[in-house]
Amino acid sequence: QVQLVESGGGLVQAGGSLRLSCAVSGRTVQDYSMGWFRQAPGKEREFVASIARSSSITYYSDSVKGRFTISRDNAKNTIYLQMNSLKPDDTAVYYCAARQGVLFLRDAARYEDWGQGTQVTVSS
Repeated sequence: QVQLVESGGGLVQAGGSLRLSCAVSGRTVQDYSMGWFRQAPGKEREFVASIARSSSITYYSDSVKGRFTISRDNAKNTIYLQMNSLKPDDTAVYYCAARQGVLFLRDAARYEDWGQGTQVTVSS
């Protein structure tokens, strides 16, 4: 089991940027594939981005591709989600998640550990 704590959420205007952080404890971040998911009120939790263990292959949802970047800082044991050109539709609670596998990294059901989430609000 790993412990995940998200931070960096807040209120920004459309077109602005935020960088979310996910601090990992219990094990090194290099031992896990990591994902970012988000959930808006009344909607299902949806995939945003992921990065695979070892290979560092990344995946993005079509809605964020070209605007968001997932990365891993091994020295700080932290996963980041850099969000640029934010839109009001990006408003949601963003969750960090971890799992041991390296396949099907878009599927929330396959992730084993989850953080508590951080709120991102984008005003128009």
